[in-house]
Amino acid sequence: MTYRYTFNRKKPGCPVTFCIFASSYDIYAYNLLDTKDYNTCVDTYADGLYRFIVSHLRLEDQAQDVVQEAYLRLWEKHKTIDSKKAKTYLFTTAYHCMIDMTRKNKRLSFNDNEIPNLRSEPTVEPDLQSILHKALDTLPDIQRTVVLLRDYEGYSYEEIGEICQITPSQVKVYIFRARVKMKTYIGKLEKVL
Repeated sequence: MTYRYTFNRKKPGCPVTFCIFASSYDIYAYNLLDTKDYNTCVDTYADGLYRFIVSHLRLEDQAQDVVQEAYLRLWEKHKTIDSKKAKTYLFTTAYHCMIDMTRKNKRLSFNDNEIPNLRSEPTVEPDLQSILHKALDTLPDIQRTVVLLRDYEGYSYEEIGEICQITPSQVKVYIFRARVKMKTYIGKLEKVL
Protein backbone atom coordinates (compact mmCIF):
# COMPACT_ATOMS: atom_id res chain seq x y z
CA MET A 1 0.00 0.00 0.00
CA THR A 2 1.40 3.40 -1.00
CA TYR A 3 0.54 6.75 0.52
CA ARG A 4 1.23 10.07 -1.12
CA TYR A 5 2.02 13.14 0.95
CA THR A 6 2.40 16.49 -0.78
CA PHE A 7 3.85 19.52 0.92
CA ASN A 8 3.08 22.84 -0.73
CA ARG A 9 5.71 24.53 1.39
CA LYS A 10 8.80 25.02 -0.76
CA LYS A 11 12.13 24.06 0.68
CA PRO A 12 15.09 26.45 0.34
CA GLY A 13 16.77 25.80 -3.01
CA CYS A 14 13.87 23.62 -4.18
CA PRO A 15 11.72 25.50 -6.71
CA VAL A 16 8.94 22.89 -6.94
CA THR A 17 6.50 21.10 -4.71
CA PHE A 18 8.15 18.34 -2.73
CA CYS A 19 6.39 14.96 -2.60
CA ILE A 20 6.99 11.86 -0.60
CA PHE A 21 5.64 8.45 -1.54
CA ALA A 22 5.63 6.16 1.44
CA SER A 23 5.07 2.46 1.33
CA SER A 24 5.53 -0.21 3.90
CA TYR A 25 9.05 -0.82 2.57
CA ASP A 26 10.56 2.42 1.28
CA ILE A 27 10.10 6.16 1.27
CA TYR A 28 10.65 7.95 -2.02
CA ALA A 29 11.13 11.68 -2.33
CA TYR A 30 11.41 13.58 -5.58
CA ASN A 31 10.97 16.96 -7.21
CA LEU A 32 8.00 17.37 -9.50
CA LEU A 33 8.40 18.66 -13.04
CA ASP A 34 7.87 22.41 -13.36
CA THR A 35 7.80 24.78 -16.35
CA LYS A 36 11.56 25.32 -16.30
CA ASP A 37 12.23 21.56 -16.24
CA TYR A 38 9.69 21.04 -19.02
CA ASN A 39 11.37 23.64 -21.22
CA THR A 40 14.73 22.03 -20.49
CA CYS A 41 13.29 18.68 -21.60
CA VAL A 42 12.12 20.24 -24.85
CA ASP A 43 15.53 21.80 -25.51
CA THR A 44 17.49 18.70 -24.52
CA TYR A 45 15.48 15.73 -25.78
CA ALA A 46 13.35 16.94 -28.72
CA ASP A 47 15.95 16.26 -31.42
CA GLY A 48 16.88 12.81 -30.13
CA LEU A 49 13.24 11.86 -29.67
CA TYR A 50 12.41 13.04 -33.19
CA ARG A 51 15.35 11.09 -34.69
CA PHE A 52 14.27 7.97 -32.82
CA ILE A 53 10.67 8.18 -34.05
CA VAL A 54 11.48 9.20 -37.64
CA SER A 55 13.94 6.30 -37.92
CA HIS A 56 11.01 3.98 -37.16
CA LEU A 57 8.23 5.63 -39.11
CA ARG A 58 10.26 7.05 -42.04
CA LEU A 59 7.60 9.78 -42.33
CA GLU A 60 8.57 13.17 -40.97
CA ASP A 61 5.02 14.50 -40.53
CA GLN A 62 3.90 11.52 -38.50
CA ALA A 63 7.12 11.61 -36.47
CA GLN A 64 6.46 15.27 -35.60
CA ASP A 65 2.92 14.37 -34.54
CA VAL A 66 4.20 11.59 -32.28
CA VAL A 67 6.82 13.84 -30.67
CA GLN A 68 4.24 16.56 -30.13
CA GLU A 69 1.83 14.07 -28.57
CA ALA A 70 4.58 12.80 -26.23
CA TYR A 71 5.35 16.33 -25.03
CA LEU A 72 1.65 17.07 -24.64
CA ARG A 73 1.21 14.00 -22.43
CA LEU A 74 4.30 14.97 -20.44
CA TRP A 75 2.80 18.40 -19.77
CA GLU A 76 -0.59 16.94 -18.85
CA LYS A 77 1.08 14.74 -16.21
CA HIS A 78 3.83 17.14 -15.13
CA LYS A 79 2.46 17.29 -11.59
CA THR A 80 3.01 13.57 -11.09
CA ILE A 81 6.34 13.03 -12.89
CA ASP A 82 9.74 13.21 -11.26
CA SER A 83 11.96 15.63 -13.19
CA LYS A 84 14.73 13.00 -13.22
CA LYS A 85 12.42 10.51 -14.97
CA ALA A 86 11.12 12.92 -17.64
CA LYS A 87 13.44 11.57 -20.35
CA THR A 88 12.35 7.99 -19.80
CA TYR A 89 8.71 9.04 -19.68
CA LEU A 90 9.07 10.94 -22.98
CA PHE A 91 10.68 8.09 -24.88
CA THR A 92 8.28 5.50 -23.47
CA THR A 93 5.27 7.64 -24.30
CA ALA A 94 6.55 8.42 -27.80
CA TYR A 95 7.25 4.73 -28.40
CA HIS A 96 3.69 3.78 -27.40
CA CYS A 97 2.20 6.63 -29.46
CA MET A 98 4.23 5.44 -32.45
CA ILE A 99 2.92 1.89 -32.05
CA ASP A 100 -0.65 3.18 -31.76
CA MET A 101 -0.23 5.30 -34.89
CA THR A 102 1.27 2.38 -36.81
CA ARG A 103 -1.62 0.11 -35.84
CA LYS A 104 -4.14 2.77 -36.78
CA ASN A 105 -2.49 3.30 -40.17
CA LYS A 106 -2.43 -0.43 -40.86
CA ARG A 107 -6.16 -0.64 -40.19
CA LEU A 108 -6.83 2.34 -42.43
CA SER A 109 -4.73 1.04 -45.31
CA PHE A 110 -6.37 -2.38 -44.99
CA ASN A 111 -9.79 -0.76 -45.22
CA ASP A 112 -8.82 1.38 -48.22
CA ASN A 113 -8.03 -1.72 -50.33
CA GLU A 114 -5.36 0.15 -52.22
CA ILE A 115 -3.65 -1.64 -55.05
CA PRO A 116 0.13 -1.43 -54.62
CA ASN A 117 2.26 0.03 -57.38
CA LEU A 118 3.79 -2.99 -59.11
CA ARG A 119 6.01 -1.05 -61.52
CA SER A 120 9.63 -1.82 -61.04
CA GLU A 121 12.04 1.03 -60.60
CA PRO A 122 15.44 1.08 -62.23
CA THR A 123 18.12 -0.54 -60.13
CA VAL A 124 20.65 1.81 -58.69
CA GLU A 125 23.75 0.94 -56.68
CA PRO A 126 22.53 1.31 -53.08
CA ASP A 127 24.54 3.38 -50.65
CA LEU A 128 25.49 2.22 -47.17
CA GLN A 129 22.72 4.16 -45.44
CA SER A 130 19.97 2.67 -47.61
CA ILE A 131 21.42 -0.82 -47.05
CA LEU A 132 21.34 -0.28 -43.29
CA HIS A 133 17.76 1.03 -43.46
CA LYS A 134 16.70 -2.03 -45.46
CA ALA A 135 18.44 -4.29 -42.96
CA LEU A 136 16.69 -2.48 -40.09
CA ASP A 137 13.36 -2.90 -41.88
CA THR A 138 13.80 -6.68 -41.83
CA LEU A 139 13.92 -6.70 -38.03
CA PRO A 140 10.90 -7.16 -35.75
CA ASP A 141 9.74 -3.93 -34.08
CA ILE A 142 11.25 -4.60 -30.67
CA GLN A 143 14.66 -5.53 -32.10
CA ARG A 144 14.67 -2.46 -34.35
CA THR A 145 13.75 -0.27 -31.39
CA VAL A 146 16.52 -1.51 -29.11
CA VAL A 147 19.13 -1.31 -31.87
CA LEU A 148 18.14 2.25 -32.73
CA LEU A 149 18.15 3.31 -29.09
CA ARG A 150 21.51 1.68 -28.41
CA ASP A 151 23.48 2.33 -31.61
CA TYR A 152 21.90 5.51 -32.96
CA GLU A 153 20.93 7.31 -29.76
CA GLY A 154 23.53 5.86 -27.36
CA TYR A 155 21.27 4.82 -24.48
CA SER A 156 22.40 2.36 -21.83
CA TYR A 157 20.83 -1.08 -21.50
CA GLU A 158 18.99 0.03 -18.35
CA GLU A 159 17.52 3.13 -20.05
CA ILE A 160 16.40 1.08 -23.04
CA GLY A 161 14.82 -1.43 -20.67
CA GLU A 162 12.86 1.35 -18.96
CA ILE A 163 11.72 2.82 -22.28
CA CYS A 164 10.63 -0.52 -23.78
CA GLN A 165 9.50 -1.96 -20.43
CA ILE A 166 11.77 -5.01 -20.61
CA THR A 167 14.73 -6.13 -18.51
CA PRO A 168 18.30 -5.10 -19.40
CA SER A 169 19.18 -8.74 -20.09
CA GLN A 170 16.30 -8.94 -22.60
CA VAL A 171 17.64 -5.77 -24.21
CA LYS A 172 21.05 -7.42 -24.66
CA VAL A 173 19.46 -10.52 -26.18
CA TYR A 174 17.37 -8.48 -28.62
CA ILE A 175 20.40 -6.42 -29.66
CA PHE A 176 22.48 -9.55 -30.22
CA ARG A 177 19.77 -11.22 -32.31
CA ALA A 178 19.17 -8.05 -34.31
CA ARG A 179 22.86 -7.62 -35.11
CA VAL A 180 23.15 -11.25 -36.20
CA LYS A 181 20.12 -10.88 -38.46
CA MET A 182 21.42 -7.61 -39.92
CA LYS A 183 24.85 -9.15 -40.51
CA THR A 184 23.22 -12.07 -42.32
CA TYR A 185 21.11 -9.70 -44.44
CA ILE A 186 24.06 -7.50 -45.38
CA GLY A 187 26.18 -10.58 -46.14
CA LYS A 188 23.52 -11.87 -48.56
CA LEU A 189 23.33 -8.43 -50.15
CA GLU A 190 27.11 -8.42 -50.79
CA LYS A 191 26.78 -11.70 -52.71
CA VAL A 192 24.16 -10.11 -54.95
CA LEU A 193 26.19 -6.96 -55.57
